Amino acid sequence: MIDVDLLAPVPASSRSLDRLALAHDASHYLLVPELTAVPRNADDVARLFRISGEKGIPLTFRSGGTSLSGQALSSGILADTRSGFRRIEILDGGLRVKLQPGATLRSVNARLAPYGRRLGPDPASEIACTIGGIVANNSSGMSCGTENNTYRTLESLVIVLPSGTVVDTGAADADERLRQTESNLWSGLARLRDRVRADSSSVATIRRQFAMKNTMGYGVNSFLDFDRPVDILAHLIVGSEGTLAFIAEATYRTVPLLPAAATGLAVFPSLSSAAAALPALVGTGLAAIELMDATSLRVAQTLPHPIRELAALDVDHHAAYLIEFSGATAEDLALQRSRSEDLLASLDLALPLTLTQEAEERARLWSVRKGLYTAVAGARPSGTTALLEDIVVPVPELVGTCAELVDLFDQYAYEESVIFGHAKDGNIHFMLNERFEDSSNLARYRSFTEDVVDLVLGRGGSLKAEHGTGRIMAPFVRQQYGAELYDVMREVKMLCDPQGMLNPGVVLSGDPESYLRDLKLSPTVESEVDRCVECGYCEPSCPSKDLTLTPRQRIVLRREIQKADAAGDIKLREELRADFGYEGIDTCAVDGMCQAACPVNINTGDLVRRLRAENAGAVESSLWSAAARNWDGFTRLGGAALSLAAKAPKAAAAVTRVGRAVLGADTVPLYQADLPTGGSPRFPLPAQTPVGVYFPACIRTLFGAADASSGVSSAFLELCRRADVSITIPEGIAALCCGTPWKSKGYTTGHRHTSNNVLPVLWEASQQGELPIICDASSCTEGLETLRESAASTSKYAPLRFVDAIEFVHEVVLDRLIVSTPLASIALHPTCSSNHLGINAVMTALAERIAAEVYTPADWSCCAFAGDRGLLHPELTAAATQWEAAEVTQREFTAYASSNRTCELGMSRATGKDYVHLLELLERATRDVEPGPAPTPELSQG
Repeated sequence: MIDVDLLAPVPASSRSLDRLALAHDASHYLLVPELTAVPRNADDVARLFRISGEKGIPLTFRSGGTSLSGQALSSGILADTRSGFRRIEILDGGLRVKLQPGATLRSVNARLAPYGRRLGPDPASEIACTIGGIVANNSSGMSCGTENNTYRTLESLVIVLPSGTVVDTGAADADERLRQTESNLWSGLARLRDRVRADSSSVATIRRQFAMKNTMGYGVNSFLDFDRPVDILAHLIVGSEGTLAFIAEATYRTVPLLPAAATGLAVFPSLSSAAAALPALVGTGLAAIELMDATSLRVAQTLPHPIRELAALDVDHHAAYLIEFSGATAEDLALQRSRSEDLLASLDLALPLTLTQEAEERARLWSVRKGLYTAVAGARPSGTTALLEDIVVPVPELVGTCAELVDLFDQYAYEESVIFGHAKDGNIHFMLNERFEDSSNLARYRSFTEDVVDLVLGRGGSLKAEHGTGRIMAPFVRQQYGAELYDVMREVKMLCDPQGMLNPGVVLSGDPESYLRDLKLSPTVESEVDRCVECGYCEPSCPSKDLTLTPRQRIVLRREIQKADAAGDIKLREELRADFGYEGIDTCAVDGMCQAACPVNINTGDLVRRLRAENAGAVESSLWSAAARNWDGFTRLGGAALSLAAKAPKAAAAVTRVGRAVLGADTVPLYQADLPTGGSPRFPLPAQTPVGVYFPACIRTLFGAADASSGVSSAFLELCRRADVSITIPEGIAALCCGTPWKSKGYTTGHRHTSNNVLPVLWEASQQGELPIICDASSCTEGLETLRESAASTSKYAPLRFVDAIEFVHEVVLDRLIVSTPLASIALHPTCSSNHLGINAVMTALAERIAAEVYTPADWSCCAFAGDRGLLHPELTAAATQWEAAEVTQREFTAYASSNRTCELGMSRATGKDYVHLLELLERATRDVEPGPAPTPELSQG
């Protein structure tokens, strides 16, 4: 084992939990590093290179870990660049953008959107893939083609070579500096340039191969496209998969964002009829033509929200294209559609083709295409490993290649394998499920792979189009390019990385069977995690990603614990279990944001809640059950304690620190002076003809408003009074709770008791579901929704409608109010619950009625206060809010708003600004206005 102190001052770890958590990426390979490191700057990177070279330790840089071909793994040092390299700098009004490797594509495009620009590459993994991986894999995507990929839109790079030399390829004297500092590299690249250009066969091969999407081997087209060695180097780095240098910064030329779009599904009776129509469709200038074979269509029919017309189709040999026109304006889009009307009408289709411009319907169509891989992978037999491959052939060869692939699936008994992809580029993906622990299956996989190689190369294609060569196709690079260009690639590697320590085994491999080694096994563990394909889509939205673990890492560690147990490695199993307590369970916010991002709909919070329930102590469970039975007294006591603590904050903080030391940090909340005093008790409010039932959240009894004379409860009631909207609060409200505290902690008995208490009361108060039930805390609105799914509830309560107060006010109250004192600006913090409830757009619309500017940070995410989690583990909230807080505090806003009291506390703590409920701001902005006539409420039934 490598001594972790060797890497100091670079943060590093040799702990089993850290090594195993980072060992997994989206591929079907698994290498466990000896050390993990988190470099913070170029100096840290240079130290890692130095130690790697001196000690002969392999080094790999990893960021998003969405790699599908095994590029982000190492048996030596695995350096996580996601945390320390996230800077995004917009240049020239969005025409250019300077990026660090840890920034996700989605976050970059969110910042470019106000300028009407976006990055050229558009991979389906945009939610999680990072700039480092996009450059290193020359990622493309749905409509990127070869015109807008990184190779074509890159302006310059800042790289660190294994020698430690930093090269800024955008500097005016970059080529001369490279010649002086790395003379061997500079002259070697010049020599290879001349060698490639002088060989007509090499030139012809390069022109043919790179006329298609192609990420196989190194980008030797650089030797034909550029003259200066520094420019050749920059474009060799593109697609080099982290084997030549560390990418510290990338400057891109952006492309226009085309907001107008029309999308439709063209279903053909057969694959051959779809292929026959392809040339004409390409000629229309469609932005996207996405192929789905018959198996894909059958899978699409099983998705949660299938396309209605497709759902009724008896799929036989059908195939379909998801097609999309896009334009800068509605007029541009209309012109494109009109030019294609005759062609589209002439297609031999199995179903009528309808093009929709409606955003929700378009998103649903795209979700079918994007969800294919994960739908199949998520439904795979437990214990199997999913493999997603991609190839490219000249477009005229596409249909024959697909047909032969289907024959190979049948020949090797790969059932439920799907084919889909970017038809206009001749680029298709296919997926297999395999059990690698079985030697006969491994032999089957070897033979299948060899046949696929022969098929693709025989049709003039490339074995990799988008996902990178990685480990899976490294042994076949020579077969695709021939001995001469393969030798050129080997020299490129030697020039940049003479010791061969940077990500060895990736892109080039002299071992013809290296792709069969280090294969990942996926043991059966538990229902919450068995579907996981380890894609990493969940990670950017996770509040604990910069503190402890991500949802993917929680899942893979559960698998590693199971593997250690099965192998009889009791020491490792117990070590992982011990460390997992804090890292995996205590610091999970159970906010469900991972489920919103997960393509197979896994909520890792469900796993954590179950584990908390299994680990709950008898004493603590009894106390929380008692609290459920006496909730009125508990909340009043908690509020009184906060008010008392505010009078002696130092003493209160000391008492809680002692309690945490004795009973544990996950049991006793930490008092801090920035906490408010207690709130006000809740009281019933009768009404003659109410239009809604108000359920004021108990969190407001515990935590008072920043302005003691205000608060969301009084603000909501005052707004309703001004609008002449009659609201009732049920009897016994003081003892009622939505149940979220018990659910999040895994206290099932208390949660069941809460459900038994609250649902009957709300059933009667709402006139058996006739009236909406309005809650003023978005997390509690969501909590009330979940009560209907609890074991104690019955179908009797299905008609109950729970509505967040923000939505109710927007739909029923707002139009009866007059804004008398508008605000200049509001910084808005959506919450995980407002996101789940689907009211973020409503929050923004309401805020826009009272403020000239509403700013939602591009880096907003769950604050992780999570009820009392921010009091038990304030470090979790600090980590979760740091990026949003840094964005918000770059300037001053007139007001700061959210939709949940604890989220307001978390953001106030992070920013030093007073966050209040949005309805409090609305109440202030509409004071001194006479009430209007009573409106007719028309709330949605959702």
